[in-house]
Amino acid sequence: MAKLTTHVLDTSTGTPANGVKINLYRKEDQNPVLIKTAQTNSDGRCDEALLSGKDFIVGCYELEFVVDQYFKANRVDCPFLRDVVVRFYITEGNENYHVPLLISPFSYSTYRGS
Repeated sequence: MAKLTTHVLDTSTGTPANGVKINLYRKEDQNPVLIKTAQTNSDGRCDEALLSGKDFIVGCYELEFVVDQYFKANRVDCPFLRDVVVRFYITEGNENYHVPLLISPFSYSTYRGS
């Protein structure tokens, strides 16, 4: 069964980012519609897939990672990043999509994993 997953790593500490709030949106007629809200666990992952089963459909999505709360909770000053929004497209309904986020107080990167 195809699914969408993510995880967050803090490259400034070399550890998984625990407690990052994640909002998943699907773009419908150019309007973002909130599909799910989750939070990363101690391994920097969500406890379950963000999308799977009948909810896993082709379309445009956005993952919003609320990183300022994570940095504040860890007593790190982060005036540059408050949230990170990754827009991506699911084009194959039978493949896994893994969208990890690597963060530091001044940068981020992502890629499509499997």
